[in-house]
Amino acid sequence: MLTLHAHRFWRKPIFFNSSSFKSAREKLSLYTVDKSKSLIFQSTKQILILTMAEPVSSSDLRFESHCNSDYAEIIVVRHGETTWNSDGRLQGHLDADLNEVGRQQAAAVADRLSKESKISAVYASDLRRASETAQIISSKCGNLEVIQDPDLRERHLGDLQGLVLKEAANTKPKAYQAFVSGRTDEAIPGGGESLEQLHDRCTSALQRIGKKHKGERVVVVTHGGVLRELYWRACPNGKRQGKILNTSVNVFHLSDGGEHWVIKVWGDVSHLDETGFLKTGFGGDKNSG
Repeated sequence: MLTLHAHRFWRKPIFFNSSSFKSAREKLSLYTVDKSKSLIFQSTKQILILTMAEPVSSSDLRFESHCNSDYAEIIVVRHGETTWNSDGRLQGHLDADLNEVGRQQAAAVADRLSKESKISAVYASDLRRASETAQIISSKCGNLEVIQDPDLRERHLGDLQGLVLKEAANTKPKAYQAFVSGRTDEAIPGGGESLEQLHDRCTSALQRIGKKHKGERVVVVTHGGVLRELYWRACPNGKRQGKILNTSVNVFHLSDGGEHWVIKVWGDVSHLDETGFLKTGFGGDKNSG
C-alpha cells in the first residue's frame, strides 16, 4: 500500500493511503512536484505537502496540462550554461554568452517543448544568455519572434558583478555583506538591486505576460534569481528551493488578470536525462545566473 503523509501548514498532519489519495487528488490542484518525494497541493483554504513513502518519478505523477481560457500557461525556463556559470563567476547584468554545453542544453529543452502543446509566444530577458536560449527554443517551436523584455533580467549585483563569489568577501566586503545579509530591502553597493526591487520588477513582468496571453501557452526564458522570486510570488509559504538548474522547466498558471498564480511543474530537467549534458548551474540560489 502506498502511504502518503500530508503536512498542513496550519493544521495537524493527516495520512492518506493509495485509495484515499485518489479521492483527495480530485479535490486539489497540483501545486508542484519536488525532486524526490514531495508533492505540494493547494486547495482554496490550505496547502498540503504530501511526502511519498517511496520516491517516484515526476513523470509518473504529472497531471496533463491543457491550457484553457481561464488562465495563461507560462513555461519559465532558466537559460543554458555559460562559461561564467561553470567558473562560479557572478554575472548579474553582465552579458555573458552561452558555452557549448549551454547550447546543447538549450537544444534539448527546445526539442522537448516542440513535442508538447503549441506555443503562442516566446519572451526572454534581453541578456544574451537568455535571448540565445530563447532563440534556440523558438527555432524548434514555430520560429516565433523572441520578444525581449529587460524586466526579465537577472538581479543587478553592483560591485559583485564579474567576481567569483568566494573571492568577493575580500575584494568587495560591503557588497558581499549586502548580498549575504538576507535582508530583502538592502541594495548591493555599486548600483545593485535589492531583492525587493528584483521581485517587483520580474513579478510585474510575468503578470503582464499572463494578462496578455490568457488562454494561451507561452515560453519565458530568464535567470536563476528571477525564477526564485517568481516562486516566492506563487508560493510565499513554500520551503526554500535548492539550485535552479540551467534550462530547468517551471510551469506557472496565471489567472484573474495575472493576479492568481499556481505552480504546476517546478525544476524539471528530465529533458537532460538522456543527453549526458551537464546539470550543474552555478548561482540559481544566489540570484546570480
